[in-house]
Amino acid sequence: MLESAVPSPGLSERRTRALLSPWFRLGLLLLLLAGAAATVLALRPERMLADGWPPQLSGGTAVVLFAAAYGLCTAAFVPRPILNLAAGALFGAPMGTTAAVAGTVLGSGIAFGLGRLLGQDALRPLLRGRWLSAADRQLSRHGFRSMLAVRLFPGVPFAAANYCAAVSRMGWTPFLLATAVGTVPNTAAYVIAGSHASSPTSPAFLAAMAFLAVTGLAAVVVAWRKRGRVRPAPRP
Repeated sequence: MLESAVPSPGLSERRTRALLSPWFRLGLLLLLLAGAAATVLALRPERMLADGWPPQLSGGTAVVLFAAAYGLCTAAFVPRPILNLAAGALFGAPMGTTAAVAGTVLGSGIAFGLGRLLGQDALRPLLRGRWLSAADRQLSRHGFRSMLAVRLFPGVPFAAANYCAAVSRMGWTPFLLATAVGTVPNTAAYVIAGSHASSPTSPAFLAAMAFLAVTGLAAVVVAWRKRGRVRPAPRP
């Protein structure tokens, strides 16, 4: 009776393979992301814009903690503009930009690591379409410049870019370095706007909003001009 209750080596091995299978890991990733999104909806981090930072936290400790919270929030799909505005309102332009960029790199690294560990093996075999294959080749062969362009290009979903890069063969160093460099301009503009939100007619606030408007318009123009250059793969 006791011997029949003990799993055979073959059954144990099959269970281990099932737990380590690409699709099980992808399911775990989706479960983690759903849990993170639900947590964000419950905690509502956007309240920092109205309620401010806890008064007992200040100085360098507050900046570090905010950067860590920023990273976790971006990995859980909180829109970065909200967090950037909060960084400016809480810490001012210089320290707010530092905290926001550090949090951006941290959140990108978390998403990239999760996607690479739990999603890459399952999703790479699905990259068969012309557009997907071309994007994968571009990210894999020209990682830094491709990701730098993505980060500089307003309107590209931040989380989607992280997980697409994770599925590609891009290395960690070009991904994080391009993220750190490419997110500075728009991040700084939002932080400056947040730091001058109480005086929306000030030159600094108007300049920041003008920069965001111009870069957004430029992104729309570039996307419109390139719309016809990519054609779907012909049917066999």
